[in-house]
Amino acid sequence: MSYGGPQWPQEPRRQSDQSGSFDAFEPLESYRQRDQQSQSPDWAALADASAARTRRRKWLLMGGGALATAAIATVVATAVVSSGEGGTEGSGKTASELPTAPDLPGEKGAEPSFSSVAPPPPPNPKEFISDERKDTAPLSADTLFPGKKLTMGDRVYTKGPTARTTSCASATQGSLGAALTGNGCDQVIRATYTRDGVAVTIGVAVFPTEAKAQTAVKKSARNIAPLSGSGVGGFCKGGPVCRFVGNSYGRYAYFTSTGYLNGKSVTKGDRKAFQPGDDLAEFTFRQIVARGEQQAEAAAAR
Repeated sequence: MSYGGPQWPQEPRRQSDQSGSFDAFEPLESYRQRDQQSQSPDWAALADASAARTRRRKWLLMGGGALATAAIATVVATAVVSSGEGGTEGSGKTASELPTAPDLPGEKGAEPSFSSVAPPPPPNPKEFISDERKDTAPLSADTLFPGKKLTMGDRVYTKGPTARTTSCASATQGSLGAALTGNGCDQVIRATYTRDGVAVTIGVAVFPTEAKAQTAVKKSARNIAPLSGSGVGGFCKGGPVCRFVGNSYGRYAYFTSTGYLNGKSVTKGDRKAFQPGDDLAEFTFRQIVARGEQQAEAAAAR
């Protein structure tokens, strides 16, 4: 497609000679065509001008929008600062009175603080069984030796008679009585267990303090008196050799007397007689330890 009218056919223009004259004339139609071409508009320039005007309008629109946005933001900020609780003029807050970050809705408060002081350690169970002022839980033959049987491993012992006395010396033989009373013994609790013809009496003496119990064990022959009855015949009386052992934990001293029900003497290394005495001593120790743990747990829960 062409612009500025029809394109007329034109003969080639002859070259002039050196004198400046033409050897031939140019047809009239060629002048007419040149005149029409010289009068046609410059369409490329017009297109550039139109594009420039479009760009100027676009920049004016963008600049005006930015100015309008800034003006709206300024109006909103002014309204927030100048608005008061009652909505009247002069009641607005100053910049220093605006809410701080912790006061704004949805903002998290200060992080929780933790004390640098370590919590107190839990109570020591042994403290409760080492002093009569703390050791206040009920104490009896049933609490120390519950049930009718005692199982240690694969060995089962039958419980026989039990006894409790505040006359500590009456539950002893030999020098043990004087050692108990001399150190403030409060009471003696005994129980007898049997298995395969062997009888064991376990006796627990209670003292005011741990030191008193330790002294009583060291300064005695440790002879707790055997306890018979309730189907258990006498043993360790009238001459047979028996085994007597004693120890202490906290304010409790515990002793065992082990012998044969048929009057046979216990010999050195007699495993059949030694095992029952060791089992009863171990069980009693565990009961005393458990007593301290139960009282410590109760104190920690308060």
